[in-house]
Amino acid sequence: MAATTRSKISRDDIEAKFRELQGEAQVIEDDAKNYAVTVAAVVVVAIVVGAFLLGRRKGRHLRTIVEVRRV
Repeated sequence: MAATTRSKISRDDIEAKFRELQGEAQVIEDDAKNYAVTVAAVVVVAIVVGAFLLGRRKGRHLRTIVEVRRV
């Protein structure tokens, strides 16, 4: 078994632990932001491509055929 020593916890110990936790939270936050930006970019590209394809399809259905005849 590991030997444990009983000592008082100082203010510096608590501040050091809070800074360590805050650093870990910052790393997680940065990773989440990067993931969110990537997902947003993919969604925007999907919407643009979808709008292009739907507009192209609708254009084919509504295309007017003009016949020119000389009289």
